[in-house]
Amino acid sequence: MWVFGYGSLLWNPGFRYSKKKIARLDGYRRSFSMRSIHHRGTVENPGLVLALSTDRQSFCEGLAFEVKQGKEVETLEYLRGRELVSSAYLERQVSLNLKNGQSINSLVYVIDEGHAQYCKLTLDEQAKIIAVAKGRRGPNDEYLYSTRKRIAELGINDAEIECLYAKVMLIKNQKDD
Repeated sequence: MWVFGYGSLLWNPGFRYSKKKIARLDGYRRSFSMRSIHHRGTVENPGLVLALSTDRQSFCEGLAFEVKQGKEVETLEYLRGRELVSSAYLERQVSLNLKNGQSINSLVYVIDEGHAQYCKLTLDEQAKIIAVAKGRRGPNDEYLYSTRKRIAELGINDAEIECLYAKVMLIKNQKDD
């Protein structure tokens, strides 16, 4: 069993795995397009978390985790509890491409574009929310920073994450002045 991580799973998978490999998912775009009312925001002041939305011209690079043998059922229960908390994500099986050219089937969570938590915001709108939102798992900007750091460590280039990071830092620095 493989699981594709593109956001918080990159730096906090929360399950036991035997291998991890950089992988690419074609036809999907990573963006802060899900309002977070549990983990990085509240119902009154939603934050934003990463989601995958369909986009035929795009692709998303992340990590494919091979779940440790014998831990598949436990891992699936854990992931469903974590990712399907508000039913904004849909659980899918997709084909991933590894750097060595191999294709693997993987579990992934994508945004339900018809769900109330789905949103399409400009980077400026996203930055204003991420800079101030807080939820049960902590500040929203911490989620962005952790994701940015991990994708950089993996050598993954994501210009949108970099731009958003710069915008959030600017907002935070202006508040400190």
